[in-house]
Amino acid sequence: MRRFISSRFARRESVSDYMGVLVPLQEAHLHSHSARCGKAEFEEDSQDDEETGLNDAFKNGVDDDEEVTGMLQMEVAEYSVEGLRRNVRKGEAGRRWTEYELKSKVINKAIQDIGMGRYNWQLFVLCGFGWFADNLWMQGVSLTLPSLSEEFGVTEKQVRYTTSSLYVGLSIGSAFWGLGADILGRRIAFNLTLLITSIFGTLAAYASNWPAVCFLFALMGTGVGGNLPVDGALFLEFLPDASSSLLTLLSVWWPVGQLVSSLFAWYFITNWPVDQGWRLFIATVGGVTFVMFLIRFGLFHLYESPKYLLSQGRQAEAVAVVHGIAYRNGKKTWLTEDILDAVVDANDTERAPARLSASSVLKQNLNSFSFSHIQPLFQNRKLGLTTGLIWFCWATIGMGYPLFNAFLPQYLSHGSGEASASASKDISEATPAETYKNYAIISIAGVPGSLLAAYLVDHKSPWLGRKGTLAISTLISALFLYLFVALGRAPTAQLIFTCVEAFCQNIMYGVLYAFTPEIFPAPVRGAATGVASFLNRITGLVAPLLAANIPGDGTTTPVYLSAALILAAFVGMVLIPIETRGRQRL
Repeated sequence: MRRFISSRFARRESVSDYMGVLVPLQEAHLHSHSARCGKAEFEEDSQDDEETGLNDAFKNGVDDDEEVTGMLQMEVAEYSVEGLRRNVRKGEAGRRWTEYELKSKVINKAIQDIGMGRYNWQLFVLCGFGWFADNLWMQGVSLTLPSLSEEFGVTEKQVRYTTSSLYVGLSIGSAFWGLGADILGRRIAFNLTLLITSIFGTLAAYASNWPAVCFLFALMGTGVGGNLPVDGALFLEFLPDASSSLLTLLSVWWPVGQLVSSLFAWYFITNWPVDQGWRLFIATVGGVTFVMFLIRFGLFHLYESPKYLLSQGRQAEAVAVVHGIAYRNGKKTWLTEDILDAVVDANDTERAPARLSASSVLKQNLNSFSFSHIQPLFQNRKLGLTTGLIWFCWATIGMGYPLFNAFLPQYLSHGSGEASASASKDISEATPAETYKNYAIISIAGVPGSLLAAYLVDHKSPWLGRKGTLAISTLISALFLYLFVALGRAPTAQLIFTCVEAFCQNIMYGVLYAFTPEIFPAPVRGAATGVASFLNRITGLVAPLLAANIPGDGTTTPVYLSAALILAAFVGMVLIPIETRGRQRL
């Protein structure tokens, strides 16, 4: 058992484990991404985007035969030490690149040449478990609120502090595991987040009072809060650039988690007494999470991230991981330690320490939130405007989304809250069985949204792409939130409005998670997306506090406020001056 656990957490890869995958550099062009798809990844840019660092040059009017011929000629020159040196230094003339940055670019190219294969698709499923667990538990907590209120004698508004406790854990987990993945490695964080989630989530089913439930949900949140940052980053580090749209498709696991949670709740909460149904539901969700942990930990051999291995001075293992990916995918690779060393052997390279200590990693992460590191995001008007608008969108959505979705089971159990008092004849309250059935239907309606998002983000229509799809889905979401309150006076009307809203919100979130990192150049991408995620969690923490203290019965005003915040995000999206469709990530 000790050897098995050690193999999962501490196994050191070696190129000797993957014989037969290495080809000489002179033959690399025959196994490249360009050879498979007829495109060249490292073509010279006709101009630089001076304001954002993004490449705005597009080829126009090039004959196909001439393009293919030029590509083949370029390919041979590209796969030489000098060609690799030149290609990895593109983008910022005169800059002194660090050894780590240049070697990371070479590894990126090697992964691109291997392409999508068995290992990447397995990782897509296993990283999807993290997204699945995130919404499985977020919606699961929401689904228990009516039962908690009834069993422990807590008012409908007061019980919303349960969601606040969850968001405290999510905020801590997001920050801790994001940093822990840089210090301990992706592999440890990848496996432990689901384990922690399953343990404390299951224990919550045995809590004897409401404060204990809140405390255990907060501890559970420290695990589930690490899933999106760790799993998303891990998937990206093994994802070829040409398959970047799969990051949007990864979000399809999120509504599936909501669907499974709603089906379990419908079965258990409506068929057992109030003090048993929610406990059986939570215990079942905890069991599902533990099974996902066992699949990750016991059945799948996860390679450590080559970027992390490089930062720890473990270059030989980083190369071995790339060989391992090629082996699992049935492909060839040209990457060796000698090539990595030769590419960085130049006067414009800053030599990095052999290994980054935990204190160095911690300092780098803290510095990423310092003003000096964030300042480049505002170095010119266009980039500064883009940064401010993206952060504004993340903050408003972070508050607007839980104001409605975190308390949806409560909203569905009423006709239309405050509006019902003046029109009680036209309003019927849903039974518990009908409430959870409608919630399951809403969850089903949301799943196709993520699939459609993956298609629309690359659509050539000027109204779609990343920015257009994001803005349109956000506007429709805000509109149907308003209709939910204004016209949703019966369960059927609520169901129709909420199904459309769920469908559009899943499009919105799927595109937002992919669009945000694409906007920013690599040197400031971490700081920009880090602040965006922080704002999203903090405003999400505030949302339940507002919902619990808003005057009235709390079933109308929170939804109006949610609609206003989502609408504000739409305005911000329209004003973003950048579209990343069809552009390479820098």
